[in-house]
Amino acid sequence: MEKKISPNDKIFIAGSKGMVGSSINRALIKKGYGKNNKGGVIFTPGRNELDLLDSNNVDKWFKENKPSIVIIAAAKVGGILANKTKPYDFIIENLKIQSNLIENSFKNGVKKLLFLGSSCIYPKFSKQPIKEEYLLTDSLEQTNEFYAISKIAGIKLCESLRKQHKFDAISLMPTNLYGPRDNYHLANSHVLPALIRKFSEAKELNKNEVICWGTGKPLREFLYVDDLAEACIFVLEKCFGDIKDKENLIKDEVSWLNVGSKYEISIKDLAKKIALKCGYKGKVIWDHSKPDGTPRKKLDISKLSNLGWEAKTNLDVGISKTIDSYNNEKKSDTLRQV
Repeated sequence: MEKKISPNDKIFIAGSKGMVGSSINRALIKKGYGKNNKGGVIFTPGRNELDLLDSNNVDKWFKENKPSIVIIAAAKVGGILANKTKPYDFIIENLKIQSNLIENSFKNGVKKLLFLGSSCIYPKFSKQPIKEEYLLTDSLEQTNEFYAISKIAGIKLCESLRKQHKFDAISLMPTNLYGPRDNYHLANSHVLPALIRKFSEAKELNKNEVICWGTGKPLREFLYVDDLAEACIFVLEKCFGDIKDKENLIKDEVSWLNVGSKYEISIKDLAKKIALKCGYKGKVIWDHSKPDGTPRKKLDISKLSNLGWEAKTNLDVGISKTIDSYNNEKKSDTLRQV
């Protein structure tokens, strides 16, 4: 099957400095995309060069650089506390970022757009595993509903352009991500990087106990970020194109696909695993006054699996790589704590 992207494409990665964007950039380069001698380029502008919240700035950038492929990995993200305490920030900033990028991609004739959402878009008590069709069938988890609503709006914006204007936009909904360049802020980060920092510091400071949030009972699925990057390229290389195209692999059933793994674990067992890998041997105390979030969140990835993709990184291997990356980033003073 002919690839729909090529080495001579001008590929724009929005959010290229973050965990997901930087992984996608590495994967694209590894696969031979963005080669200057073939006329290709990979745009990775930082915030100083391109303010994604500024519609005029984004419009000007698109007109000047004319990307043919756009990958939206840019978003304001955070853990339960951040989402709960700053709902306005999460909904307004994400709405602005994705609307500016999606609209300008359409207006400027981009060949293919890939929008990255999140598994938190699905109802809190979805039937498990969660199928794409379960979107908007029930209420959201309250601790991150504002972020989730912004992501749903992005999915629907892509879907509306696909249906009304035949614009080649596809969205991927990844499960809980982790890996190099993650955010390790104790209050604002997601659970896995927060646990890595907690247990690493507890080991370093010889602490007798570590306090973790909630009951530890919720089940979570985890996906190593490099596997998501591979999934993004896999999807971009497939024939989506016109929704009436006979070769269209997802036809008109949905305009988004789940991306997950086979690795599901309770938060309590995850904490034990990370503590062991960090060499921490003290007590773990669970603060039941803090929220658990959704009881279980396991994605049904049969649609993407049927196309021939699957995650390759074992959870133990991925966590070990992430801990190594955390230690290296800490030594080089490049640790993200925002």
